[in-house]
Amino acid sequence: MRDEVDELVEAWARERPDLDLAPVEVFSRISRLARHLDLARRKAFADHDIETWEFDVLAALRRAGAPYELSPGRLLRETLVTSGTMTNRVDRLVARGLVDRLPDPHDRRGVLVRLTREGGAAVDGAFEALLEAEATLVAALPAGERERLGALLRELMRPFS
Repeated sequence: MRDEVDELVEAWARERPDLDLAPVEVFSRISRLARHLDLARRKAFADHDIETWEFDVLAALRRAGAPYELSPGRLLRETLVTSGTMTNRVDRLVARGLVDRLPDPHDRRGVLVRLTREGGAAVDGAFEALLEAEATLVAALPAGERERLGALLRELMRPFS
């Protein structure tokens, strides 16, 4: 079955037969798939009244385990944003009642960000919807092929780890 990347590669091969286009076949498909996944993520999150950035913070807190709290510094590392961005995000999540700011009992100057019951419900619902959407996207692949694809993508990610 042909796709739009096949057409793109054929056009480049015609115009630049001197180039190895194998990377284009892989990364153009990954790029297009990423766009489809981003749309599926946005829909899953919107159905639960949260934005993608909100999910990232709430999910980091949820994955931390009970009592579902992290320091702002740890949230920075989990979500790969700047401290100014994180402060803004936590402020907005506090205003929505999805997280609370608490004093850090181990550091008088520090604070902890804790997931509220509402935040937990929002992130759990959004994560379930995301898993359903992602399962639909990979449904055409048998389980063994999904595992193989995951392993291959892990290898592609290795230089960035």
